[in-house]
Amino acid sequence: MSGEIEKTGVGRTLGYLLWVVVMAFFFANAEIQIEGGAGWATSLPTWRIENSIWLDIFWGGRAMTGYHAWVFTFMALVFFSPLAFNGRWTWRNVGLAVAGLIVFWACEDFLWFMINPAFGWARFNPVDAFWHKHWLWGAPVDYWGGLAVAALILTVRHWRRRAR
Repeated sequence: MSGEIEKTGVGRTLGYLLWVVVMAFFFANAEIQIEGGAGWATSLPTWRIENSIWLDIFWGGRAMTGYHAWVFTFMALVFFSPLAFNGRWTWRNVGLAVAGLIVFWACEDFLWFMINPAFGWARFNPVDAFWHKHWLWGAPVDYWGGLAVAALILTVRHWRRRAR
């Protein structure tokens, strides 16, 4: 069975996703040191755009902050850096980078709540995590939508490889 998994590249992808979760854990801890118990940069000295139709459409209704603009851009560059370093900008590699970035942010955000002494499971809810405006099945909608998109990308990525 493990030979079959390796032949399709699923084993390598699972290893990559495990690495992404480890990175999310470390980044969540760093972000807890930066933000403390004040989520979504509410106590940081950064610019904020609170209300905009564009934020509702593309950002889940959350505020856009200078902190998040820089951090999100930096992490996108981190995930795409292997493509830049090796010069292999294929659709498969871009898909893996995008899926990894999505999984990273969903896991990092969830871990921020779980390991943050000011939050934990008890405060993982729409009232205490007020910056997440839309919830479904006990978690922000972004988690479910993002993970579904990542799963679709990875499925297509592996399905296309086997079809060749």
